[in-house]
Amino acid sequence: MSAQSRVDKVLEKHNYAKRDKLIPILQDIQEADGFISKAAVLKVAKHLGIPSSKVYGVATFYNQFRFEALGKTHVMVCRGTACHVKGSASVLQMAEEVLGIKAGQTTRDGLFSIETVACMGACGLAPVVSVNGEFHAKITSDKLRKIIDEIRNREKSNGAK
Repeated sequence: MSAQSRVDKVLEKHNYAKRDKLIPILQDIQEADGFISKAAVLKVAKHLGIPSSKVYGVATFYNQFRFEALGKTHVMVCRGTACHVKGSASVLQMAEEVLGIKAGQTTRDGLFSIETVACMGACGLAPVVSVNGEFHAKITSDKLRKIIDEIRNREKSNGAK
């Protein structure tokens, strides 16, 4: 099913929705597509009869919404107080340098994306990084670099670029 038809299907589900349903509609679209596209913003605005700037404003206000698809490998770096004190800034910086993207972005090949989160609730294990939902405690730049290299090597051997 195409992204367009998935958005249309969500909007059909919210056929008689008003402005107060904007957040649930955006949540449903993100669940269906993995992110909120520009085209989806425009369709939602038209569907609700509100300016697209209002839709975009709401979507950018809440950090639960993203505007790029996640990579096949999604790296979440905790930036909570305990993780920050234990060095998560340098772990994030290394990941951004090695992958050539910033937090909130996805690599061109779609293999990696990086996200920062306020807290993962594992403060005693700080700093913490999640890679596709698998938590890595007391992570260092070197440990994360090894994880990234292993994933790249595995993808290469599976025929990915």
